[in-house]
Parts: sequence; structure tokens; C-alpha cells
Amino acid sequence: MVTIKHITEEDLTALSRLYEELMGISTDEKRLTQVFKSAEASGNYHILGAFYEGELAGSLMGIVCLDFVGDCKPFMVIENVIVSDRIRRQGIGKKLMAGIEQIARDHDCGYIIFVSGEKRKEAHQFYAKLGYRDEKVEGFRKLL
Repeated sequence: MVTIKHITEEDLTALSRLYEELMGISTDEKRLTQVFKSAEASGNYHILGAFYEGELAGSLMGIVCLDFVGDCKPFMVIENVIVSDRIRRQGIGKKLMAGIEQIARDHDCGYIIFVSGEKRKEAHQFYAKLGYRDEKVEGFRKLL
């Protein structure tokens, strides 16, 4: 059984392990706790966890962003999507995405955007099945 719920401070150690699986680097858990508290206080960050048999098996983060164009409806950016390799193909990613989409609707977001690495073809097929279009845009990043 999979339960989708907001990540709490007590879940951060398990979340750190998931992020290590996602990024291949360890997370400073003390700093993670500080950043988590700040994100929670803002009200615009929504970090969902998928718990499979009581264990954190997946997560994603949605950030509600204000917009200044047209109707000035907010939009959501999704980041840090991960379902553990050990438990993929159980519908967990689909449930996480449905959960974050509901939060976006609840906040009257006009759209959701995210990026996915160009080599993650399996993930791209998954997103397409959920109704996300592959819009041909260029993504740019500058490491600071």
C-alpha cells in the first residue's frame, strides 16, 4: 500500500538517502533541516513523499511561483522527482504526480513546468503518459 503525504522533519534522513540515489552525492542533513524549515515557513514549497509499507520510497517537490503576466495566475515548478530503483513500476510516481497536481490546482496555478535530463528517456515516456507535452525548449543552467 502506498500513502502520499507531505514530508515532515522526521522524514528528512530518509529523504536525504533518496536524494543521494537521485543525484549520486550525499546531502548535508543539518543544512537540509534548516532549508526544510525555511521552505515550510514560506508556504510555497510542497514536498511530498510516497510511503510504501511505511518506508519512504519516492518524493518530489512543487514550488508555487507568482507570475506577473496576463491573468497573473501562479504556476508550479516541479523539482527533485525520485522513486527508488528498488520499487519502481508500482504506480508510485503516478500517485506523486497526481498529488502535486492537486496542490497546484488548489493554489489556482495555471500550469506546471519541470525539466528532465535529456538522457532519461524512460522518465520522459512516463511523463508523456501523464499528459505532459515535450515542448522543444532549450534549458540553461549556470553553476555558481
